[in-house]
Amino acid sequence: MDKLVEREAGAHVRTSAPAIAVQFFLIPLLVVGATVLVYIGFRGLLSEERSAAEYLTDIRTGGSNRRWPAAYELSRLMADPSFAKQEAVLAPELARAFADSKNDDPRVRQYLALTLGRLTPPLAADTRRLLIEALDDPDSQTRINALWALGATGDVAATGDIARQFGSDDPGVRKMAVYALGSLPVETGNDTLVKALEDESADVQWNAAIALARHGRHEGVPVLRRMLDRAYVERNVTRQQQPRQEIDPVGEVIISGLRAIAALKESALSPQVKALSTEDRDHRVRQAASEALKSLG
Repeated sequence: MDKLVEREAGAHVRTSAPAIAVQFFLIPLLVVGATVLVYIGFRGLLSEERSAAEYLTDIRTGGSNRRWPAAYELSRLMADPSFAKQEAVLAPELARAFADSKNDDPRVRQYLALTLGRLTPPLAADTRRLLIEALDDPDSQTRINALWALGATGDVAATGDIARQFGSDDPGVRKMAVYALGSLPVETGNDTLVKALEDESADVQWNAAIALARHGRHEGVPVLRRMLDRAYVERNVTRQQQPRQEIDPVGEVIISGLRAIAALKESALSPQVKALSTEDRDHRVRQAASEALKSLG
């Protein structure tokens, strides 16, 4: 969970999707986690670096062992904003490939949804419609990726469709719906975000509190306070730190909470922040807490 916000230069500014992964958003692991884990498994199938058009050809006409790896490779390339802008001419073909993938390997649709979310905004109306239709896909990961894509484009026209996904029984879908709403401009989705603070899933609550903080709203402060409690976070984080892995999942939750608190300048939490700056066992948490203290004055 090492990428925390994907897109933000300011509360009202739309930027490219990868830019929001660095500030204070918890990206739901269901999107990027699966992508990273499968990468090593099939990278050898496509060992040479190829053009976006070549990968798109494989997606449209390749065999079953070529289509989904090609879709993944294309989504990886499009994660570079400069590359995505350069290949914007492929947007109509990408949309058609996504439309044609309904009965294909679900992984093709999953990665194509990510690719569409990395196109330079604004999305064409037909492309947005395809992503909204994908919110009813039987594959939950496709729905999650489509939600991410709609949020990444910053298109407020999709707000209602995104918010409706908060009614899902799948906590991963609810979590991504909350995340996507937080990626949209400040005027939208706050009622759903406030409701999400009471979700049964702690992960959904955390994303809602951070999303509200990004919108300059303080309703999530009680949740942010809990996010500074390492013992509480440890009880609720399901992903375990892997051997030789430097990133502490619990620490990442705390850091995202610290950044949200700093953004809100919530000085009432200064004592907790100060304690973390000297006492937490994770040096990255201590550093983030020290930086937050500067913002809190």
